[in-house]
Amino acid sequence: MTGPTDLASTPGVIPYVDAHTGPRRLLTVEIPHLGHTVRAYAPIASIDGRQYVVSWGSVSFEIPADRNVHVSVHLHTNSGSDYAITPFASTVLPPHPAPVRLVAQFVPSHGPEGALIPVG
Repeated sequence: MTGPTDLASTPGVIPYVDAHTGPRRLLTVEIPHLGHTVRAYAPIASIDGRQYVVSWGSVSFEIPADRNVHVSVHLHTNSGSDYAITPFASTVLPPHPAPVRLVAQFVPSHGPEGALIPVG
C-alpha cells in the first residue's frame, strides 16, 4: 500500500485517528486468551499511545506505513492487590508498506512481560 487507502472505511478496521497524511497499512493483532484470562482480564491494545479496549481474538487497525508505530497490548484487571502488575507486550514497527500480523504471547510463569510476535 503506497498511497491513500480506504482502510478507515473497511468494516472491522479501527481507523488511525491521529494526524497523519501519508500512506497507511493494515495491522492485525491476535490476542488469544489463556482460559482463566477471559474472566480476570480485559485486553487493551494501544497504537502510538492511544488505548482501545478490544475483544479477545483478532483486532485490526489502520496504521501509518511511512514511519515507526508503537504497538502495545496489556491485560487490565481490577482483581489483585494495589501493586498488581498486569501482563503487557510492546514493540515498535518500522516503516513498511505491507500489512503486518502480530500475535500477543503472555506466559504467566515468566512474569508480566510478554511479546508481540510477527506471524507469517
